[in-house]
Amino acid sequence: MNPLIEIKNISYRANHKSILDIPHFQIQEGEFLGIMGPNGAGKSTLLKVMAMLDSISGGEILYRGQAVPNGTPSLDLRRKFSVALQQSLLLEGTVYQNIAIGLKLRKVPKAIIKEKVTLWMEQFQISHLAKKNAHFLSGGEAQRVNLARAMIVDPEILFLDEPFSALDFPTKIKLMDDFKGIIEGSGTTTAFVSHDLMEINYLTSTLAIIVNGEIKQCGSTQRVLEHPNSATSPFLNEWKKFYPLHSNNQKPLSLMR
Repeated sequence: MNPLIEIKNISYRANHKSILDIPHFQIQEGEFLGIMGPNGAGKSTLLKVMAMLDSISGGEILYRGQAVPNGTPSLDLRRKFSVALQQSLLLEGTVYQNIAIGLKLRKVPKAIIKEKVTLWMEQFQISHLAKKNAHFLSGGEAQRVNLARAMIVDPEILFLDEPFSALDFPTKIKLMDDFKGIIEGSGTTTAFVSHDLMEINYLTSTLAIIVNGEIKQCGSTQRVLEHPNSATSPFLNEWKKFYPLHSNNQKPLSLMR
């Protein structure tokens, strides 16, 4: 079975500096991939490369086994992806209008847009905010709108760059819990960058650790966290001093003690 996205011999350079150097990496369909590493390791750059938002300096990107010329996707391919960032970047207008924008750009009939917006507002528990100006939402509300906007277009792969990091702890826990149920229910392939071991342990099924622009370890989240190799253990062991590992089926509420 072909992976959904595969990168081969990828290099990425900026300002005469090597940011990424990755011989091979892939995302399997249905996977919830976490990407973690020290500050400046190249996590967000790797995500943008896989989402084909940044042009690569060398190498090859394949989607479902087919090479993407110059790593630049067609509009049809671009529309198979959704991206949600730490900052929600909501547009002027109501919550309803923000969630509907992707379908509107695709010229989906209004009746179907209404049906799908209603569904996703219910999924993210924001139906009561439908007519509210999106610029007057709390941080948690705005991120729920942001995620609903990303999910409404039924992406084949969802790219997330630290969407929970700016939220206060109780808001983060509730949104993570709701989001995990939504992703498990939809089966959406997800690539998720985070600097937070709690988020990674709770949400992801697979984990890649990137250090100095290179993927040093990748495997099931549980195995990577329990058996770090010599390249990843210095980073992970620092986290473990403050966050005792538990099964990723358990809600991370122990941190509220």
